[in-house]
Amino acid sequence: MRYSGDWMSLVDDRVLEYIREHGSGSPKKMQEKGKIRYSPQYVAERCRVLSEYGLLTHLGNGVYVITESGERYLDGELDTQELKESK
Repeated sequence: MRYSGDWMSLVDDRVLEYIREHGSGSPKKMQEKGKIRYSPQYVAERCRVLSEYGLLTHLGNGVYVITESGERYLDGELDTQELKESK
């Protein structure tokens, strides 16, 4: 069971799952592959938020990778309500 923070959105789990499965990802690629049916702009915003909470790392050019915390969340080992935003 996953423990989503109240700051999270439905698409966040899908973004994290996609990036874990593919090793990295950009909002445009996720939308093109048909796995995530939200606009690339919205996915980019969610990736930015996930990065601010330490679940993703932004490599530049819109490409993100999952962090250890992101992996732990997907495995049900991390309650994201406890995470603090770092801007």
